[in-house]
Amino acid sequence: MNIILVGKHHGKSRVLPINATLAAALVFFVLLMLAAAGWAGYQVAVERAEAREPTNAEMVAEWQGMLARQKNQLAGIEENVQQQVDALTLRLGEIQGRLLRLDALGQRFVESGFVPSDEFDFTQPAAVGGPEDALAADSYSAPQLTRMIEEMERRIDNREQQLRLLDQLVSSQRLEDELYLEGRPITWGWLSSHYGYRSDPFTGKRTWHDGVDLAGKDGSDIIAVAGGVVTYAGDRYGYGNLVEIDHGDGLVSRYGHCKKVKVKVGDVVQKGQVVALMGSTGRSTGPHVHFEVIQNGKSQNPEKYIKRASR
Repeated sequence: MNIILVGKHHGKSRVLPINATLAAALVFFVLLMLAAAGWAGYQVAVERAEAREPTNAEMVAEWQGMLARQKNQLAGIEENVQQQVDALTLRLGEIQGRLLRLDALGQRFVESGFVPSDEFDFTQPAAVGGPEDALAADSYSAPQLTRMIEEMERRIDNREQQLRLLDQLVSSQRLEDELYLEGRPITWGWLSSHYGYRSDPFTGKRTWHDGVDLAGKDGSDIIAVAGGVVTYAGDRYGYGNLVEIDHGDGLVSRYGHCKKVKVKVGDVVQKGQVVALMGSTGRSTGPHVHFEVIQNGKSQNPEKYIKRASR
């Protein structure tokens, strides 16, 4: 094979002989170039395919995926918020119950007279007010509400302890007042016989009188001079119908000559409670109550307990 080369000057040409080896090399080189060009074109086509804009279907699928992820995140947030709300609601319910107990204690103080009812009314909410703030109002956040509830719980704990201590003191004072023996065992009447030596109304002889006699209207009320437990209720020789009340600490009171007994053994009576009706049963000359006070088994002058009420 010959290759003819034509020059630019004078139209001269040159003949270049090519043997078989050189020809094969030239063919291989040409094929290699073609293959390289084909590979380069394939790579460009792939890159263009990858760089092309997504289709509408692909965009919809991508957005649906994003929405699904956002819904899952939102559901997690809502669940967390609901858990916080449930926890706060539970704590508020507990606080409400404790406040009701405190209101009940306060109302007891009002009813007992230890707290003036015209100043404190525990059945109504506390009065509050004030001018409107010019600044924009903001809602409380969950952490802020939590801190407010914790502070409220601490204050309630403190108030509850104080009120319970005050209630104990008041109850103790009330119990002491209830058991404090004082006053007359009748609502109306007069002292007809003193404590100590006297002339016996039946024999005229000088005899000892363990109590005092308080005369009044037949059937009128006989009341307990202090709270206690009834230890005797019935007929006893000389006393007629008798009521005996144990007030504790060795102190006992007796009410004799009753027309009718209105309590029974074991009854717990309060101060001022009607325990019998005045009569003239037993060794008696007329309607009256024989009133005795016994301290540790020894009779006491009831008049000093009657006079306590006038101090």
